[in-house]
Amino acid sequence: MPLFTQANPAIIRPAEAIKFTQAWIRGEITLKEAHKAAFVTNAAAKGMPEATKLVALAAGQAVAVAHVAAHELGAAAYAIRAVMASVEEKEKDAAGRKECQWQRNHLPAAIRDLVLDDQQLRNPICWDVFKV
Repeated sequence: MPLFTQANPAIIRPAEAIKFTQAWIRGEITLKEAHKAAFVTNAAAKGMPEATKLVALAAGQAVAVAHVAAHELGAAAYAIRAVMASVEEKEKDAAGRKECQWQRNHLPAAIRDLVLDDQQLRNPICWDVFKV
């Protein structure tokens, strides 16, 4: 999120999407509200530099999980790609692996194995970013 905020301090849609995601988890918003938040957050990505665009898409995918659970890996993959896009070419692979490992370290124990299995299964459609 800092990548997006630094580049676009006046645009708060991705940060709002994360708040909507948390509200969805708590049962405080409807599916329709979550879907709308995903749509406007993805729209915020248009015309942005690559790293900034990928941050917005990650946030949009996160809130989109409310209507399609399979978007969870999209959010994680876009976040990894955002980190990779924010560094020089020679640092991309190491930065991507570091972000992937950070995400894995923060998985709740109850779903860790499920997510890791899903990453292996769907890695090819997620730009092969789930490698450490």
